[in-house]
Amino acid sequence: MLFLLLKPLGRIISLLIVVVFVAAVWFALQAYPLGGSGREAFVTVHVGDSLSTIAGEMHAQGVISSPLAFRFDLSVFGSPSVVPGTYAMPEGASFSTLRSILSNLPNVVTVYSGYTLREIAQEVAMHSSNSFGDRFVADEKTLARESAYGAPSSLEGLVGPGNYVISPGEQPVQLLDAMTTSFTHLATSVGLKPTTTVNGLDAYQLIIAASIVEKEGYYPKNMPKVARVIYNRLARGGPLQMDATVEYYFNQDGGTVTPAMLATRTPYNTYLNTGLTPTPICTVSKYSLRAVLHAPAGTWLYFELVNKNGTMAFSTTFAEQLAAEAVAARRGIS
Repeated sequence: MLFLLLKPLGRIISLLIVVVFVAAVWFALQAYPLGGSGREAFVTVHVGDSLSTIAGEMHAQGVISSPLAFRFDLSVFGSPSVVPGTYAMPEGASFSTLRSILSNLPNVVTVYSGYTLREIAQEVAMHSSNSFGDRFVADEKTLARESAYGAPSSLEGLVGPGNYVISPGEQPVQLLDAMTTSFTHLATSVGLKPTTTVNGLDAYQLIIAASIVEKEGYYPKNMPKVARVIYNRLARGGPLQMDATVEYYFNQDGGTVTPAMLATRTPYNTYLNTGLTPTPICTVSKYSLRAVLHAPAGTWLYFELVNKNGTMAFSTTFAEQLAAEAVAARRGIS
């Protein structure tokens, strides 16, 4: 009788051993994938993300095969305190490598179109150190003098949007070189060369115009007509009267432009000065560059945001503009 009872018990124990062995092998293959590390993927951690959410994002980006296995690894070896930001992670890296990456500061600087060089420098300092950020600013002024687009003193507007990995031992000048090379590729892809001229504007002036379009148009659908408004205002010889240029001098992005700001004479006050600003006012996108290169024909001189979905009304006369402003006011937009 005892023998008969022990026989199924032995089978159960054997089965459990097999299950544990298979689970251990499975986990080992997840923690140390065969084939080693692959291409780099970018994983963004947002404020308040749980480790479960982070593991899910890592899986979505192809960094890990099993969020469950990674969460188990964290429970065994400890969970790092993860700083929000973007991390470059190799696909197929070991869990220990990934834990090490998450334990450090985010190693990717993300540059969005519309960012100013000042904002980019702040991001760089946050992802490295204040001294690295200071050298980034100093090197930027040096590289500006070497730009093929004729930048007078700044690389503002000459940095390509995208993700930039700050590798161990990398110098600020190398990071800047990657950013300016990215811009050159972007400009070339839309047909802008250092020798390009459109409507009497040279390549650098076209980038300045594109940066104003970027800020004022905001949505790609608005940008071509905003570009035409800029060309029409330049052609008539009056001031551009663009709020975004005034705000740039005061390191302000959007919000209210006060009477005091409008009355302050600066190189970027397009209410008091005629023509374009001396430099771009932000990083440009392919949409704003295309807009200034291929602005549609039209007589528009004004534009107004009239819908919360980003729709703008474009007007030729001031009376039409006043009517658009009244529509915006009724809708609680301005």
